[in-house]
Amino acid sequence: MNIQRKPEWLRKKANPGDQSGMRQLLGELRLNTVCQQALCPNISECFACGQATFLILGKNCTRLCSFCNVEKTVPIPVDPDEPKRVAEAVARLKLSHVVITSPTRDDLPDGGAGMYAATVGEIRNSSPATRIELLIPDFQGDRVSLETVLASRPDILAHNIETVPRLYHIRSGSDYRRSLDVLRLSACLSADLCTKSGLMLGMGETEEEVLRVCADLRDSGCTYLSIGQYLAPSRHHYPVQEYIHPERFESLRKHALGMGFKHVESGPYVRSSYHAGSYV
Repeated sequence: MNIQRKPEWLRKKANPGDQSGMRQLLGELRLNTVCQQALCPNISECFACGQATFLILGKNCTRLCSFCNVEKTVPIPVDPDEPKRVAEAVARLKLSHVVITSPTRDDLPDGGAGMYAATVGEIRNSSPATRIELLIPDFQGDRVSLETVLASRPDILAHNIETVPRLYHIRSGSDYRRSLDVLRLSACLSADLCTKSGLMLGMGETEEEVLRVCADLRDSGCTYLSIGQYLAPSRHHYPVQEYIHPERFESLRKHALGMGFKHVESGPYVRSSYHAGSYV
């Protein structure tokens, strides 16, 4: 296998010392974060300033995406007290903006939609001023599950498109059009809702394909967009095909803004919840 050496702009180093306070809180409240499970390169930066993307519904995913580090084993039963613990963490951290996500739970009748809604409700009760962003799976296209989430009235509803249609074989169990439909239906059902999606680059896509996806997202009513560099979690995951230069990320940011996105974060270390509070 041809393993490319990371360029200079992709050599951010983690500082475990900056993470101790957040890790202590997460351990005390028995909470998971996607920051830890996905081996996010921004974890030191975010944990040091008291930011985290909470991962509800356990750590185990029912799909087999070859780019993702989230565990693919039998999921644990739903913990009905988890929403209260997430709300407590949000209150103790005094977060002005929080992102809640989960592994895909195709084993649950509602895909976990009820737990998303319960989590929003608990946060609203204890931290009414906090802006809530939900990064949801596709719920296998189930409209009732999506309506359950939307009824909780999150401030931002995010669903990541991840890559271009030609490469969707690496998203086992997912469907490009179904993901677009999640965003389109969310925008239609909640006129005042901001929707958001994210793309990873460096997986073998072409510039034309990326721009086509951006256009499809805008046509689906998507408000916000994040574009970042794919980094393989290990040698056993889908290999990086290309390291994208920062100038190209900036060019894509400007192009996407020209398409009508209200806010675009685009850069090598950008992730869907990175600087999430800055989307306005």
